[in-house]
Amino acid sequence: MLRIAVCDDESHMLDDLSARISDCLDALGCREFRLARFSGGGALLEAGEDFDLVLLDIQMPPPDGLETAKALRRRGDGCLVVFLTVLRERVFDAFEVEAFDYLVKPLDPARLRRTLERVLEALDRRRARTLLIQRGTAREVVPLDEIVYCEVLGRKIYLHRQDGGVLDYYDKLADLERRLGSGFFRCHRSYLVNLDHVRGCGGGQVRLSGGGAVPVSRLREGDLTQALLRRMRERGG
Repeated sequence: MLRIAVCDDESHMLDDLSARISDCLDALGCREFRLARFSGGGALLEAGEDFDLVLLDIQMPPPDGLETAKALRRRGDGCLVVFLTVLRERVFDAFEVEAFDYLVKPLDPARLRRTLERVLEALDRRRARTLLIQRGTAREVVPLDEIVYCEVLGRKIYLHRQDGGVLDYYDKLADLERRLGSGFFRCHRSYLVNLDHVRGCGGGQVRLSGGGAVPVSRLREGDLTQALLRRMRERGG
């Protein structure tokens, strides 16, 4: 389900943009989406919902579109942001909040369609770089680049994240290894490391970003070096 928020203080623009987005997504074959409408940045922020895509008019009563986007980023929201405005010169402000695109009013239908095509492609790539885990009756999506290493203790997997947090759930390390793919390496029977977070190896340990370390089996040190070289080539390093 694609979750979209449209925010504009002019009701006729809100109606027009919402209709155009719905028509474009239908034409692009995207049938599962939910579109929420907001007449101001404050209402969007107060809603407290998570959206995949947020389209923001820049010129609105406080908080304007730019301030609203900054507030979303401050609370850690990684949604794609597309700005709408009649002022071309505000395009440079969009860089502050890592905006995905910048559309000038009146909207060009072809440009809006291209933007939505790119949004769908970007979200597909983002989902491909995530891990879906089951924790009891709840499901949680974890971006792979946030996982520093994975550890198994008993029947539980512990995902050690870049922010220092740890997620635990029931799984087998061998099954997790298959799901994670070539970006992770089984350095020890109880550990998988994210190769993008490896900072060195020696003394029977793999040094990781953030100063942490996990054990590496002596027989696996050479394989780890080869895996790191392959990863560098994959990244174009």
